[in-house]
Parts: sequence; C-alpha cells; structure tokens
Amino acid sequence: MSAFFENIPILLIIAAFAAGFIDSIAGGGGLITVPALLLAGFSPVESLGTNKLQSLFGSASATIAYAQKGFVHPSKQLPSALMSAIGGVAGALLAGFLPGDVLRAFLPILLVAIAIYFAVKPNMGDVDRAQRITPFMFGIAVVPLIGFYDGLFGPGTGSFFMLSFVSLAGFGILKATANTKLLNFASNLGGFVTFAFLGVINWKVGLLMGIAQFAGARVGAGLAMQIGARIIKPLLIIVCLALAAKLLLDADNPLRVWLTNG
Repeated sequence: MSAFFENIPILLIIAAFAAGFIDSIAGGGGLITVPALLLAGFSPVESLGTNKLQSLFGSASATIAYAQKGFVHPSKQLPSALMSAIGGVAGALLAGFLPGDVLRAFLPILLVAIAIYFAVKPNMGDVDRAQRITPFMFGIAVVPLIGFYDGLFGPGTGSFFMLSFVSLAGFGILKATANTKLLNFASNLGGFVTFAFLGVINWKVGLLMGIAQFAGARVGAGLAMQIGARIIKPLLIIVCLALAAKLLLDADNPLRVWLTNG
C-alpha cells in the first residue's frame, strides 16, 4: 500500500484539499490544482485531464453535502445536469482544435465584471428572487453553454454558473452555490469521460488528489451552509479577481501582450 503513495508530491494533496474547500463555496478550485499539477511536471493536457478526475470528487462531495440539507434536489436538476454533461463532452472534444487565445484574452475582463456585479448588487442574500427566465429555457440555453465552456477551457465555470443562477434563475446565493456544484459536477463528468477516452489522465495522482478534494469540499460546504451569503459573496469576489489576475500575469496571455506592445 505504501508503494501507491510513492512519488506523489505532498503539495498536490494540500492543493487538492484547499481547492475542494474553496471550490465548494465560491468555485475557482482549478486556480489552485492546475498550476500545482503543472509545477509537479505534468504536461498541460495531462494536467487538465487529471484535474477533471480529482475535481469530480470535490464537486460530488459538495453536492452530497448540500443535498443532504435540502439546498439542492438532484432529481429536479437532472435534465439540466444532463445538458451540462453534454456541453462538457462537446467542449472537451473541441479543446484540442479551437484556439484559446480569444478566451484567454477576454476571460479576465468577464471575471472582473462578475466580481463587480456581486460587489455592487444590493440586497443580494440567501433569499430567492424573481426569475428572469423559465427553468426550461435556463436548462436548454444557458446550462449547456457553460458546460461547453468548462470542457473547452474551464477557469471560472463556477462563477458563470453562480452568476446565471442569481441573475437569471432568481436563486439566493446559498441555493445558487448548491446548484452550481451539481451542474459543475456534471460538466466535469462530461469532460472527464472525454479526457479518459483520450488517455491523458494520471489515475494514481488524480485519485489521491480526489480524496483530498472530497474532504476539503465537505468542510467548505459545511461552512457555507452555516454562514451563507456572508462568506460566499466575498469569497466569490476574491476568487474572480484572483483568477483574473493570474490569467493576466501569464506571459502569453493575448490581452497582456496587446497591452504591453500597444
């Protein structure tokens, strides 16, 4: 059994636990785990594939925790989850063919906009508000697009789901967080199946990180349900800004190159 744990950087286990904790509250766990995998020496595509495997544990753990307390009803969201998974498969299949420069250029701007929206939006708490779109239209129009993005690129998926649930579906922040985890699990599953088919997953590392993710997500979801919007809202803003900053700091980010040379 000890041989199974050999050559596994402890950094990856710590990163997975921290990612599970943060992701279960505000999303953005990939901001921690993907760079950690790259630093550990994995190729970009293997990092993405392995990240999909381990993130399944975190999103599943958070979904179970929220479902046990009645903040999400998986049976009611099953059609939307299916659409999210289909979107994840489609995005992952196209990930190797479509250029990511446009996404990497505009994603920081979108994330900053989301952070500003949650920061300045008044009366945003855990109470549901009026819907701006029917559940049916939300499930067939919004969900698969975000799932597609998750399979294609990934960073910020939880933030996009959160924004959609709050601004379009009228969910309170805690309920939006709970339902985001379910749909994020579905899109992760779709992407994972595709990456597994392509053979770009390190199973041992992914499973060990997944165990740590599961534990971290359980702790994070419990804290979110105790404190609600008071912790979810500020952490979501911080995660969006941190992810935007990380993307802009990447030397090959097209927006940074344009600003530097322009």
